Amino acid sequence: MAYKPQTPFNVAMQILTPTTARVQGVAKKTFTDGDIFFGAFRTFGGSEREVNDVIQVDATATIDTWYRPDITADCQVRILETGKDLKTLKVYEIISEPEDIEMRHQYLQFKVRKIGGAV
Repeated sequence: MAYKPQTPFNVAMQILTPTTARVQGVAKKTFTDGDIFFGAFRTFGGSEREVNDVIQVDATATIDTWYRPDITADCQVRILETGKDLKTLKVYEIISEPEDIEMRHQYLQFKVRKIGGAV
């Protein structure tokens, strides 16, 4: 039986693709704006982890979208529904290798973690 997403792809997102440059001998990664795509964005209340005896909650989510070979593990995703300008938009880093579901090049699923201080 073929995989079928459970929720519609109705959240607008933008790919941020990395470029690496050497600045004084140190590799510096910058992100450039890529294409806009639509997908399903699901959060589950975050992921808990313990660091130095303090419990931290990371804002994590799972994204389902149409298959795109340009979405890789080193990209970031900007959620366009979360603000009115570039400073207020939430940016997430991809923390898992994007999975080509059933190797059919139809659907893609990956997990992301929010970048920044406040949740």
